[in-house]
Amino acid sequence: MLARAEILDHSGHGSARRDRESFYINSGASTRFTLSVDDIVAVDFSGALVEGRGAPPLEFPLHSEIYRARPDVAAVMHTHPRWSTLLTMVGVAYRVVSAQGALLANVPVFDSPLSVNTHEMGERVAAALGQGPAVLLKSHGAVVAASNIIECFALAAYLEENASRQYHAMQIGMPYVFSDVEQELFRDRLATPSLFRKTWDHYRSKL
Repeated sequence: MLARAEILDHSGHGSARRDRESFYINSGASTRFTLSVDDIVAVDFSGALVEGRGAPPLEFPLHSEIYRARPDVAAVMHTHPRWSTLLTMVGVAYRVVSAQGALLANVPVFDSPLSVNTHEMGERVAAALGQGPAVLLKSHGAVVAASNIIECFALAAYLEENASRQYHAMQIGMPYVFSDVEQELFRDRLATPSLFRKTWDHYRSKL
């Protein structure tokens, strides 16, 4: 679904917490556009294989360190979205220009384009994420964390949809940025399981 939406390309990965010390993730060698159950492996926080066949992505520490730092998180997605990444390449901050974009609000930027393939880098990304739902990786991609896979997917989609509107509006003028009050109202109304499911079903219907 992420690949079809062009939020994820030949690389990138999604994971789901398995227990306190391990998580499920797509294997590093898997083809993202044709992902199947056989491409899912379970690894512990050191990257050791627990279930399945194949090695995890090299950037598995990005996931393990977020799970270690955030007990509330049960799903993490590392994507390579076009418009969100373009903003970080020129130093333009993510601004809330759509209703769903308010669910991510002030998205921080991790100031490095390097792969998050060590535990030290994973710790730094987790620190940049803090208690929020997303962090952008400069000239690299995005990371979204949530309490379940459906919410995580929806937020990843909202992040890119908002960035696309922001980028395209900037080509003809300065986009209107929602006020703090407007953002809070949209967060109260749109951050619901039923609306996350609606977004999931919309993208799933395109498969």
